[in-house]
Amino acid sequence: MKKIIIYHNPQCSKSRQTLEIIRKKGIKPEIILYLDKTFSPNELKDIIVKLGITPRDLLRKGESEYKENNLKNLNLEDDDLIRAMIKHPKLIERPIVIADNKAIIGRPPEKVLELISDFQIT
Repeated sequence: MKKIIIYHNPQCSKSRQTLEIIRKKGIKPEIILYLDKTFSPNELKDIIVKLGITPRDLLRKGESEYKENNLKNLNLEDDDLIRAMIKHPKLIERPIVIADNKAIIGRPPEKVLELISDFQIT
């Protein structure tokens, strides 16, 4: 049986909508409140690999921390961006939903259906 994990921010409407879609399918995901979690670099790298994106793609560019830390600087290495996201988890795009070795960002929330469409409830 697949385990579904959602990195969730209850203050975010997209995150709440994504969680609601998952629950309406009868799935009880593991909910991780990522703003309260301290990621290790390897954990965040693993999520990025599962998403099939780059660390820069995971950044929320509208956040004040993005501007204050000059994260638009293209000379920054991936590890620099990962360190910034660990220090300021608000910078991490949300919500992230993981099933096995695949992951999606729930924007729009309906995108989660691609990930959970073959999920078997047992």
